[in-house]
Amino acid sequence: MTQMLSIKGLWKSFAGFVATRDVHLELNAGETHAVIGPNGAGKTTFFNLITGHLRPDQGTVIFEGKSLVGLAPEKIVRMGIARSFQRINIYPRLTVFENVQVALIAHAGQHWNLFKSGRSLHRDDTADLLRLVGLEGEATEIGGELSYGKQKQLELAIALASQPRLLLLDEPTAGMSPQETAEAIALVRDIVRARGLTLLFTEHDMSVVFGIAERISVLHHGEIIASGTPEEVRNDPEVKRVYLGEHAHG
Repeated sequence: MTQMLSIKGLWKSFAGFVATRDVHLELNAGETHAVIGPNGAGKTTFFNLITGHLRPDQGTVIFEGKSLVGLAPEKIVRMGIARSFQRINIYPRLTVFENVQVALIAHAGQHWNLFKSGRSLHRDDTADLLRLVGLEGEATEIGGELSYGKQKQLELAIALASQPRLLLLDEPTAGMSPQETAEAIALVRDIVRARGLTLLFTEHDMSVVFGIAERISVLHHGEIIASGTPEEVRNDPEVKRVYLGEHAHG
């Protein structure tokens, strides 16, 4: 397996509160890896440190042999990492089609002009991405008027517009109904396989985690207390004690 992401000794504090504590994580190309842990464990901070939204106090983040520490988020996206957020991150007043088209135009370094040539750019690629995430039927709808589940599908299409090799999803099923959750995870799994992507995700729904993750790392009070296959993590006494006990049947 080819190592894609190597994180070593990652520390981040906020006014004396340690959010991530000496975090180590190795991610191989093509792997689906979940990061789980209780609320406040440091999962979103960890993602922010990888994607340049925060700078670590100490530690290294190496992606495909290149350091990410100190790089702007836009530069990291251009290197091949895309991310979705816990809070929906779309243009609520643009149509579904325009949301994805704008993302493709931005990735190509072109300029969007609603009244000029922008409308004609990347139309086929936009249609392809909407088909991929199952939104071809909603192309003309306003992004902000979609159901929550479909807004998350749109956000996924926007993330894929940057042609990532590594996809980071932060709580991709948060706020979804059980049916929306099942559909969303099936969609993500299919896209990851079809495009040969590497997936790193945080998730509170243990059925989702144990259903698609090949490896799992458990964050607790900012440090990784276990990392391994789903079976290894499920049977880890420390993980059971601090976390899975409350989710054992979830």
